[in-house]
Order: sequence, then structure tokens, then C-alpha cells
Amino acid sequence: MAERIVIGRIGRPHGVRGDSTVDVRTDDPELRFAPGTEIATDPESAGPLTVERARWHSGRLIVRFAGVDDRNAAEELRGIWLVVDASDIPVSDDPEDFHDSQLVGLAVRTVDGADVGEVTDVRHHGQDLLVIRRADGGRGELLVPFVAALVPEVDVAGGRLVIDPPPGLLDED
Repeated sequence: MAERIVIGRIGRPHGVRGDSTVDVRTDDPELRFAPGTEIATDPESAGPLTVERARWHSGRLIVRFAGVDDRNAAEELRGIWLVVDASDIPVSDDPEDFHDSQLVGLAVRTVDGADVGEVTDVRHHGQDLLVIRRADGGRGELLVPFVAALVPEVDVAGGRLVIDPPPGLLDED
């Protein structure tokens, strides 16, 4: 199966006619959510969904999907991930722009060369966070903000990234 990239997540219904809010996870929402566009879903059984129309309202994308004609039908879609094949996303010219899938699996070391662990996920909660499984088997996972000051080097081809953690970031407590 081809690698999938998340472009959005369906949120709560908007109004009573079947519109849904969408938490956008793409740099090109006008293209990805253009009327007539068919979008794959995760789970697959929920889709594909076809965009009937999309509009912005108070900074949120509101989408009507074909066949979703009332608030109850829109509520059933809540939480569904909207995805595209990675091959459908052009490679960025920006050397500091990465897909989550490029980061997951990278070995993590400190600037001093200490083995920290491996990236297991990337979370997007207002700020991008790298989720790192500790190499030493320590409890819990590490959450490292994915910003240049803390992650000065990402070498996808070399399979590693380097972090410069402030004091306390790597502590288990």
C-alpha cells in the first residue's frame, strides 16, 4: 500500500445541512479541498469522500461532502482522517520542510553524540512535537519541540537527527 499523508481531519458539524469543519493539515487547502475532489479516508471504510463545496468561516475550513445532507450524517464523519498518497504531494524546495513519515524512524542523538532514541511519531498541537522512544528503555516518551533551536540537524538520508536539548528536557521526571 502506498504511503499516505494526512491533509486534514473532520471535526464537528457546522449547521444543520451536513457541513463539517475540517482541521487542515496541508499547505494547499484550496487545491486539496476543491469542489469535485475525491479524498481518501482513514479508516478506508469511511470513504472516499467527494468535496461538494468548501469555504472559510472565521478562520476554519467548512466542507460539504457529497451525500452528507444533514447534521447527523456530518457527525458520523467526525474524527475521520483525510489522506492522500505521498506521491501526490510535490517535494518541497525548502530543505527544512519534512513530511512526518520522513522523520519517523530516525535515530536521535544529542549534539554531544549521546544516543537518545528513535522518532516514533510527530504530533501537531499548536507546535510540532517529535515523539521519541528512549534508547535506554527509560519510562515514558520524550516530547521535543521541532524547532531549529532544539533540532539543529535533520539528515533523512543518513537516518538521524541531532537535538540540542536544554537542561531537564531529557530527564524522566
